[in-house]
Amino acid sequence: MSNSFLEIKDVTFAVSKLNKVNNVTFDMVKEGEIICLLGPSGIGKTTVLRTIAGLEKIQSGKIILKGKVISSSNFHLEPEKRNIALSFQENSLFPHYSVIDNIKFGSERNKDKKFIYSTNDLINLLHLEDIKKKYPHEISAGEAQRVSLARSLISKPDLLLLDEPFSNIDQSLKEELQKKIKEIINEIKISTIIVTHDSYEAFYMGNKCGIILDQSLKQFDIPYNIYHYPNSIEIVNFLNRGVLIDALVTGEMTLQNEELGIIMGNFVKKQKIGSSVKLLIQPEDLSHDDKSSLRLEVVDRKFRGTNFIYILKTNSNKFIPVLVDSHHAHQHRIKDKFGIRKPIHIDHLVCF
Repeated sequence: MSNSFLEIKDVTFAVSKLNKVNNVTFDMVKEGEIICLLGPSGIGKTTVLRTIAGLEKIQSGKIILKGKVISSSNFHLEPEKRNIALSFQENSLFPHYSVIDNIKFGSERNKDKKFIYSTNDLINLLHLEDIKKKYPHEISAGEAQRVSLARSLISKPDLLLLDEPFSNIDQSLKEELQKKIKEIINEIKISTIIVTHDSYEAFYMGNKCGIILDQSLKQFDIPYNIYHYPNSIEIVNFLNRGVLIDALVTGEMTLQNEELGIIMGNFVKKQKIGSSVKLLIQPEDLSHDDKSSLRLEVVDRKFRGTNFIYILKTNSNKFIPVLVDSHHAHQHRIKDKFGIRKPIHIDHLVCF
């Protein structure tokens, strides 16, 4: 018998033939963890949250919370008995309540459970001071999201479900709120599932992440492993953080690419010598060297503040990203020749 806080066992989440996620299995081992479900819009992520909250029923599998079945093929615990809070992406506030009264409504639930933050604490933490007396129709979508989040937090749920909680919030405020929400969740140990389409957000917020593509959960792991050890070409293409190049396996720790030459490293999965593979090259895998004889043309340059990502074109029209610290001695322009350090060494060789 598993001791996981939350278990999703072979569940198909569906509201229609098109809006479904099939045969999903994952668990939240410890109370207070954050799981992020990542995927493109319309893939069924919100349906997963609605079903866990009890707003949709399941035909197969089980959902188990704190050792008790809350959903199965022959049992459905009513939403109000689950002690699960769901904060929707769209405005779900009570229109006849002010902001502060909407938040106070949440505090009426589970009065016997201790909570270290007061209504005013959350109003201040989420920068809602100037709108606390306004009504939902008088505030922006981003402000409504923050109010809904405060109401959900203060209700002291066993499980908090957040649907794109930062999607309508300005970038200047988003990172600050992500940091604060993560700190609050960790401090008060509220188990949380966050749905998002933003991989940066998922990798920052989540203890573990699940990627949903083509109506199924493709990979569920810690963020580091999903980024560095994607388990399929689908995941590589979705994350869009690298490029796949053709290579020939020439040894137990070496490959050969016609244009980049010998590439050394440790194979994530053992490869047969002599086999042809697709090798994943991520921006941080290659190093810049002005004196190198391996030089490729710069066709694009993306400034990321702390670094640049240069896009280099090979003779076969393959586009390869290379990350360079923005304090590098000189910047390369479009059409410049850009040197890559040889021999190429990549710590982990991900091949398909």
